[in-house]
Amino acid sequence: MLQPSAQPTRTFGFLVMPNFTTIGLASAVETLRMANLAACRTLYRSVLIAASGEPVTASNGMRILPDHSIADAPPLDALFVVGANPIITDRSSRPLIDWLRQLARHKVPLGGICTGSQLLARADLLKGYRCTIHWEDIEALKERFPGIVISNQLFELDRDRYTCSGGVAAMDMMLHLVAREPDGAQVAAKAAELLLCDRVRGERERQRVPLRTRLGSGQPKLSQVVAIMEANLEEPLGLEELAGLNEVTVRQLERLFHKYLGRTPSQYYLELRLSRARELLLRSDSQVREIALACGFTSPAHFSKSYSRFFGLSPLGERRQASLH
Repeated sequence: MLQPSAQPTRTFGFLVMPNFTTIGLASAVETLRMANLAACRTLYRSVLIAASGEPVTASNGMRILPDHSIADAPPLDALFVVGANPIITDRSSRPLIDWLRQLARHKVPLGGICTGSQLLARADLLKGYRCTIHWEDIEALKERFPGIVISNQLFELDRDRYTCSGGVAAMDMMLHLVAREPDGAQVAAKAAELLLCDRVRGERERQRVPLRTRLGSGQPKLSQVVAIMEANLEEPLGLEELAGLNEVTVRQLERLFHKYLGRTPSQYYLELRLSRARELLLRSDSQVREIALACGFTSPAHFSKSYSRFFGLSPLGERRQASLH
């Protein structure tokens, strides 16, 4: 275990909304508990807060009894809204919004887990910040709150706003927050080991949004082309062959990709191959040359150049950086 740190105990509040997601809450709270174990002392205290202090039912039917209501909540070093799934717009949440605004005025960092960003947006507390939310709710949030910047990243840490897409992404976010503290990198690394987390995902990683969700059901041809691409990463197919297999012209294929995916077929194919290469780099011990060949690159030099241009790090640099977490 690590030597005790001089860091004072910090109190993190978790505002649980009715129909909240248990996995998001547990991933966050358990990560803080493991950080305490790793540091051999209580670095973090987690408190559960609800609007009224009455038991709150999660989306899976589990009921929890909060430690506090918003009326008697203790001083907090950060507050995370654990959102409902699906989002429920409740007019009675006005006291919650007023309370969140009060915390913001007192410079308390605010966060959202899963759909928690939605309540922060309703409280007008995300303008000028980057935030994220579960991929199922990205478009709805963009439509309702056009003045905020919403990404499809796993999590966003923008000054004193901490948001994540939910699920186990809450663990990644908390590990990064722990790592920011003095001597925190060691604590976070040990906590990840205790959690059996073989890799801490970074802020630059995106949520994996199913293509059918992005396209809807009206583009079977495009979905089929992408499925063929995904099945042929080691030996990429040419545009003419892809078009022929799907009974469209190359020009039609290019128009589909530009209209619905905002890039050319070749660009999208390259991104698929690079994303697969990144998974292999971070989750396997394969040599860079082997990964390059497995993802359809003719040489390690070509692979490294393409990878650096897309991710901002060389393959070896990416692997070295991951080993530090």
